[in-house]
Amino acid sequence: MPQLQAGDIAPDFALPDSGGRLVVLAGLGPGPVIVYFYPAALTPGCTREALDFSAAADAFREAGYRILGLSPDQPAKLARFEAEQHLAITLLSDPERAVITAYGAWGSRVIWGKAVEGLIRSTFVLDVDDQGRALVRRAWYNVRASGHVDRLRAVLDV
Repeated sequence: MPQLQAGDIAPDFALPDSGGRLVVLAGLGPGPVIVYFYPAALTPGCTREALDFSAAADAFREAGYRILGLSPDQPAKLARFEAEQHLAITLLSDPERAVITAYGAWGSRVIWGKAVEGLIRSTFVLDVDDQGRALVRRAWYNVRASGHVDRLRAVLDV
């Protein structure tokens, strides 16, 4: 699947959150939304990234941003992740990887020098208009979990 770039229309989605409630991207506008993709809840790198987003959640909210984290995990695992780590962000479940694939966040990546197929840690800044259409403002693929949120805050001036 091709990767998204700034200026592209972002694929809409409707996915369950950790409590099973449906979250629809088009329903989050108007305003900016940060959508980040991570491989698996309750793993060290993904926990670090989720904690960093949670620590910065108030600053992002004050600047008008909503934060959504997507993984292939089931809602029950996401609920456990949120509870154990006291997360202040919304986590969404995409076990069929339809949205992950549509955003170009599934593919070949290198881990410990070996090419594997899997989720590519990625982050998107979207502008959702009052009609529910989301435009990609920024897209980053193959991001590192550690320090990513600080770099994102610097780029977005949050």
